[in-house]
Amino acid sequence: MVELEQLLQQHFGYTTFRPGQKEVIEAIIAGKDVVALLPTGMGKSLCYQLPGYILNGPVLIISPLLSLMQDQVEQLKRFGEKRVIALNSFLHGTEKKVALQNLSNYRFIFTSPEMIASKMIQTVFQNLRFSLIVVDEAHCISQWGFDFRPDYLKITEWIPRQQRPPILALSATATKTVVNDIKTYLNMTNSFEYIHSVERENLHYDVVKTQSVEEKFDWIINHIKQTEGPGIIYSQSRKKTEAFAEVLNSNCIRAAAYHAGMGPEDRQFIQQQFLSGELEWVCATTAFGMGVHKENIRQVLHDHIPATMANYMQEVGRAGRDGKDALAILVYTPRDEDYTKYVVTEDLPELFHVELFKEYVRSGENPKKMLDLQQINETGFRVLSYWMEQLPAEEVAQKLESLKQQKIEQIFQVAAFVKGEHCMREKLVAYFDQKLEQKPMNCCHYCGIKYDDIIEKRSLASERKELYSWEERLYSILP
Repeated sequence: MVELEQLLQQHFGYTTFRPGQKEVIEAIIAGKDVVALLPTGMGKSLCYQLPGYILNGPVLIISPLLSLMQDQVEQLKRFGEKRVIALNSFLHGTEKKVALQNLSNYRFIFTSPEMIASKMIQTVFQNLRFSLIVVDEAHCISQWGFDFRPDYLKITEWIPRQQRPPILALSATATKTVVNDIKTYLNMTNSFEYIHSVERENLHYDVVKTQSVEEKFDWIINHIKQTEGPGIIYSQSRKKTEAFAEVLNSNCIRAAAYHAGMGPEDRQFIQQQFLSGELEWVCATTAFGMGVHKENIRQVLHDHIPATMANYMQEVGRAGRDGKDALAILVYTPRDEDYTKYVVTEDLPELFHVELFKEYVRSGENPKKMLDLQQINETGFRVLSYWMEQLPAEEVAQKLESLKQQKIEQIFQVAAFVKGEHCMREKLVAYFDQKLEQKPMNCCHYCGIKYDDIIEKRSLASERKELYSWEERLYSILP
């Protein structure tokens, strides 16, 4: 048998594995289900890419975001792999039909949980013999499945229990509870687990308390005017991302807003500008981040209290992938947690939604009429429909209230983390059921931190590059 190191060099040009990669790959080849928690930048993708050249049959990768799929497809193509495809909304008409007819010819197939929910896709998949099923960013099963994207909880419904391929669940962060959710909803048996420490000694954590939204905004702008990027500003407000970008650009700092209200082409273009260095700052909602493999992000700023500790860890973890020092600053006001509560619970169905759904069923009408009459939004209806299928109607309202309380409790945890008087690094690591072995210099706000030791002051000679929309860029290229 060819040594794994030989295959690694042959297909990817690397001579050695990073910690955890070889152990995970060996378990997959042995036919075991695997849960692998590897920090951002540790090469999670290789854990399924290399087995794709060893196992007999296509590898299915279930991914949460279009941008993440497209990034992984392009990455494989850069390594010379042509038998790779993403089944998503970018495929239209004849292109999609041809792809489905020839799906068995591909080595790597990327798709989303919602696409798998399609009966047509399930029918096609039933005729394929996958060698491995991968759930990338598997924490989304627990983080999104119960109250945002319930199709995550249905992933294995179409997979036969007998003679199924091994399943690989990949994530950068997951608590013991989340790992248990992953194993339960993926029907994993006797799974191998590789859990790397979440500690990133090159990340340095700070919190800044301000008294008003205006003071917070001004602090962030002034900080960026004085320090070097590249960086990401995370905000819960689409309007705020646009406001940050506008003010930064007016100060000759190359920035762009990024949020789910933008078209996919625009979001893809901004991501590519950021990766290529044309943009120094991206001002984004949490729609931005997964699949953004930029090594030299020096700062991640939050203008709010995140919904969960896991969200915070995932977002700050996008900084310092090159191993060099990076700064994570959370700027908040005393009212921030109230706004976060509103944001994370606004899409959850209420008791009257449950009663409406039941009434439509009793009258023989399709409950989807709730959407047509704008009695509920799409996310709320998707969640409500799932729980009405899973539980007796009288238990659904109780379940939804339980989910709401869980979300609020998670916000309290983040608020306590932000406002506490103890080492932020210790609390982060402890949240993920791990223990901190040692603290680096400039550890965090409560242990002491000096920005000048971590990031460079902004150069006055920084030159502004003109930014163009993707339409303008295309027009300038084509005759």
